Amino acid sequence: MSGGVTLAAEAATVPPRRPARIGPALDRLATLLGLAGLGLVWFVAGLVLESVPGYAAFAGFAPGPALASFAELLTSGEAWRAAAPSLLRIGQGLGVAFGLGAPLGLLMGSSPLAERILQPPFQLLRMISPLAWMPVAVLAFPSWDGAIVFLIAAAAIWPILFATTAGVKRVDPVWLAMARNLGAGRLATLRTVVVPAVLQDILTGLRLALGVAWIVLVPAEYLGVTSGLGYAINDARDTLSYDRLAALVLLIGLIGFALDSGLGRLAARARWTPAT
Repeated sequence: MSGGVTLAAEAATVPPRRPARIGPALDRLATLLGLAGLGLVWFVAGLVLESVPGYAAFAGFAPGPALASFAELLTSGEAWRAAAPSLLRIGQGLGVAFGLGAPLGLLMGSSPLAERILQPPFQLLRMISPLAWMPVAVLAFPSWDGAIVFLIAAAAIWPILFATTAGVKRVDPVWLAMARNLGAGRLATLRTVVVPAVLQDILTGLRLALGVAWIVLVPAEYLGVTSGLGYAINDARDTLSYDRLAALVLLIGLIGFALDSGLGRLAARARWTPAT
């Protein structure tokens, strides 16, 4: 019996094993393997489309025609002409979402009363599809661009707001007490402790917001605009240019992947600990 207790005590003192971290080279290899697997699925799907008579018209989605059209998009400059307006709208929508979501998140995270008041209406609004606001946006804004920016902001604000709120609530109270003991007021504590401590959470929320906004962008650009990736997708569909349509889908995926990776790296470097 005593031997069992001794073994249990020794096991309790052994620190839990952390999962082994993979090196940068293996990490890059794993990423390439994942993308290669996706390419293989695409290749097989293209063979199926070419072999089934009922789907022969969609053979343009196969890798060969799609990649040829993608190369043409790049060399002709059409890729940049389609992407530039969309990136501008995404930037404006995320800017509005960040300008509203981050301060509200700081308020809700630092004030239990504000969180109790604002949480129910915000949760209700979060559950409404941003595209449901499309008729309202068209009537409320004098330009199509304004309506699209509104729809993007309506989709992107919630990840930023709730990630910021959660980050503020996780700030170590000892840090706040140290700031107060050193004579820092509310604004000084917010600027020197709270914001640096939750910066990683804010950037993570911004990364999630980018993913949602990037999804909303294409259907939002089906509105009356004559530029952007959504308009180009719609135009390729109407003209039955399936190879160009597949190339545009690939372009949207690559741009989104690059933006997400950039924000992910930025968030990973934003970890903060107070100076001692």
